[in-house]
Amino acid sequence: MLDNIRMAFASLWANKMRALLTMLGIIIGIGSVIAIVTVGDSLSGSLTDSLQGFGINNITVSLQQKSESDGGGRMFGMAQPAEEDRITDAMIDEYTAAYADSISAVSLASSLGDGTVGSGEDTASVSVMGVNAGFGDTNDLEPFCGRFIKDSDGERQLAVLSDLACEAVFGRADASVLGQSFQVTVGAKLLTFYVTGIYEYDSSGYFSMTGEDPVTDLYIPLAAAEKLGETGQGYTSFTVVAAAGTDTTAFLDETEAFFDSFYTRNESWTVAATSMESMIEQMTEMLNTVKLAISAIAAISLLVGGIGVMNIMLVSITERTREIGTRKALGARQGDIRLQFITEAVVICLVGGALGVALGVGLGSAGAALLGTAAKPSLSAIAVAVGFSMAIGVFFGYYPANKAAKLDPIEALRYE
Repeated sequence: MLDNIRMAFASLWANKMRALLTMLGIIIGIGSVIAIVTVGDSLSGSLTDSLQGFGINNITVSLQQKSESDGGGRMFGMAQPAEEDRITDAMIDEYTAAYADSISAVSLASSLGDGTVGSGEDTASVSVMGVNAGFGDTNDLEPFCGRFIKDSDGERQLAVLSDLACEAVFGRADASVLGQSFQVTVGAKLLTFYVTGIYEYDSSGYFSMTGEDPVTDLYIPLAAAEKLGETGQGYTSFTVVAAAGTDTTAFLDETEAFFDSFYTRNESWTVAATSMESMIEQMTEMLNTVKLAISAIAAISLLVGGIGVMNIMLVSITERTREIGTRKALGARQGDIRLQFITEAVVICLVGGALGVALGVGLGSAGAALLGTAAKPSLSAIAVAVGFSMAIGVFFGYYPANKAAKLDPIEALRYE
């Protein structure tokens, strides 16, 4: 076997350019597959890491229109649920009591709309949101000055604002502004609030608004938002944080079943529960499908490369017919000749595969860098690529090798 490998490399070295052109299909095919897998895995890993930052244990419970097959409203449309269709505080209270051991926090929010704080040139855009105390726990909001909204704040006109908004209003963002009043313009309304906390705006957040005038959130008590906005009672959605050790998948199904019982007779609306974990799984599955489809297309060049290997091996056998005749005359068996040329074909494919892996890792890393993600070359994909290149060598090298093995030694020695 070692002699066969040495002869294979000697043959490649003697015909370097021809060997390189023969390997080109293998190099391009394997390089393309490795690059696609590397970029896909890097993108998937980056998105997964980013989404996990929003809480892998978070479950979002929201209203969803029933399809016509469910006996109710439209499957597609922009209809809004009426107040009687919304998820009520009583439902949520009953739910939290039933699953107290599985729930860490419940986040409730109601949007009052976009507005502006400050005056003159020093203004800042804000999104006014009514929230409960659980909202701060769910979103890891910890003011560096003052405190966050409490459920006991009721309808008091207190506000937690970002450092950007605070600087626009007061020219500073420190403890000296706590308790001071400021005004917010929301539509045609001019509302007055008192500062109870200041948080640091994070411009690197996954959903953060960028630009010269980013829109930051201004948080007020939920009851105050419902009173000022006159939006009525109830919620279209809320978020639950599962307690540590809870099976999120099973708890998600239990949550959906619990709220379904309240909407059995509702002809238009039902409740759907989704988790960040299920979203990550769906996203990963979708990316894997796309990655597999593109890789299959790229792998077509491997077939072309295999045909090229077969062609060059047939040419090589024709050129070395007298050598084959001499070896058979000296006692070489058919199996020895067959093994020699199969080994040569496998070596061609292995060298091409190694170059393809290097090319693929390089292109994949460059692609990941352009997308701003860390490159994650797949060791399993590299192993499969190398194994596949060996299989191509055996498959496409067998016919020429078998043809060489069956040559008549007398006719081979006469060949010119």
